[in-house]
Amino acid sequence: MILRRRCIEVMLLLCGLAGSASLSSQTPTRSLNQGVYTEQQASRGLATYKARCASCHADNLAGRSAPALTGDDFAANWSSRPLLELANKIRRTMPKDDTARLTLTEAADVLAYILQAGKFPSGPAELIMDDAALQQLTFPAHAVTAAKTSDVASQLPSLPASGTVAQVMRGILFPSSNIIFTTQSIDPGAPKKPAESGTVGTDWLIWGGNVYKGWDVVDYAAISLSESAKLMLVPGRRCENGKAVPVSDPDWIKFTLELDEAGKAAYKASQTRNQDTISESTNQLNDSCMHCHRVFRGRTHCVKP
Repeated sequence: MILRRRCIEVMLLLCGLAGSASLSSQTPTRSLNQGVYTEQQASRGLATYKARCASCHADNLAGRSAPALTGDDFAANWSSRPLLELANKIRRTMPKDDTARLTLTEAADVLAYILQAGKFPSGPAELIMDDAALQQLTFPAHAVTAAKTSDVASQLPSLPASGTVAQVMRGILFPSSNIIFTTQSIDPGAPKKPAESGTVGTDWLIWGGNVYKGWDVVDYAAISLSESAKLMLVPGRRCENGKAVPVSDPDWIKFTLELDEAGKAAYKASQTRNQDTISESTNQLNDSCMHCHRVFRGRTHCVKP
């Protein structure tokens, strides 16, 4: 694996991820209505769920401090997505506390219970954690009420830009990108060293870095990159040199969309909880920053050559 040099100047825009054909588009999908788990497995899953999951997701799966695992919100969130994605989230990131991760069998059992709660029928064979098989199983498409979303959006206040592109980049994109780049040399899952004793006062950077677990910090950084794309398209924002951000420029829009995709890709890589996987994603991040630099001269001056 060849990792490109860390892009230290990543107060920058845009981290593109070239789309690649998904496995689901190359292999026929199966329906969850075909019965992919057994009743006995779902019963085991219920016991595991109550012991390990209910404190956050609630006894009835309706959600508490964590999202609901049944109902309309759950269906909308996982609409048309492979069952493999939910399986990986369960087995690699749950529970969120300091207890041991679920075993493969426990994760499969909990997944079976979730499917049972979602009214998907049981079948003669147990669900197993086989990536290829789970990739072919997809959740049904769930219609999103766009009209309702549009009505809500029309009632929200329109907030003007507060900072320049440079300030947004340096305050959000630079630290978030550097967190992703740092995974090249630091394993987010490695135990943290205890803080040095005798420190006078509070270093908010050190304190802030120890509030959340390493992988959680990488997750949040990746989401910040994706969410920042919206900030790049706020009308009225200024460049560092005082010129208006070229929000209607095709290249600006292209790089903004790449930023959104790159953040999502980094988040997906982070969810694997594998250092090599997230580290590999930094190649695309570095390349994409360079793509923007070549087109918009002066980094934060928003000027084409």
